[in-house]
Amino acid sequence: MAAQATGGSVVPAPQDEQSGTRSRVARSILDHGPSTAAELALRLELTQAAVRRHLDALAGEGVVEPREKRVYGSRGRGRPAKVFALTACGRDAFDQAYDQLAADALRWIAQTAGGGEVGEAAVAAFARARIAAQAEKYHAALEGVAPEERTRALAEALTQDGYAATARAAPAQAGEQLCQHHCPVAHTAEQFPQLCEAETEVFSRLLGTHVQRLATLAHGDGVCTTFIPGAQPKPSTSPADRATGPVGQVSSARPSKTSDTSNSLSTTSNATNAHQAGRNPA
Repeated sequence: MAAQATGGSVVPAPQDEQSGTRSRVARSILDHGPSTAAELALRLELTQAAVRRHLDALAGEGVVEPREKRVYGSRGRGRPAKVFALTACGRDAFDQAYDQLAADALRWIAQTAGGGEVGEAAVAAFARARIAAQAEKYHAALEGVAPEERTRALAEALTQDGYAATARAAPAQAGEQLCQHHCPVAHTAEQFPQLCEAETEVFSRLLGTHVQRLATLAHGDGVCTTFIPGAQPKPSTSPADRATGPVGQVSSARPSKTSDTSNSLSTTSNATNAHQAGRNPA
């Protein structure tokens, strides 16, 4: 129902009802293929006028697109009927098996390589190769950027790739936090952390400093968070160094809280001793 009558006047239907009906229209196209407004109205028991309103809204959102209906054999007089088909964006709105496909492919790589540590190494090699192309694009985005602006520039480049990234000052620390609020491969990374490790390695090389992954969506955290200490020197200009640098340049995905606390206490103790030495000269 597109509208409701109340006291002789017509008021718009609730937004959730509108959205629900549009989802039914899109789902019907997914299940039955490109459809005319008349076919959709018949299947969904709606008026053609109501269906057309929902189709116009879905087309405006990029979910469906109008096409000429294919006619096989001789065609009668008049213009061919217009059908509506899902766009690639519209199909992505429905459950897809991409995550499972990616996980199955990585599992096959691990098993084919021999399983165990050898298989894990093969998956890690794939993860590095996968992100190498992205690393080249991110490096271009960081060229000529001042050290104090590189984390922000990297966040903008990541956002363009669908990671919804932001950069902010790290609380109580001398550095910044790179936050990724979305990860297109989070579900696969739950099973294969090598994807996160390869990404962290690339961040380290791009920013030219030792970075520390504090949290990941793959581990159930609310956001992927990477700590970048201080100002970063200009990243390497060698594509080989950027894409294939040693794994040991970055820390583990989950830093030790005990180590952090110990370092903090040590810093506090040193500061206290220096202060007391100033007050009590020899």
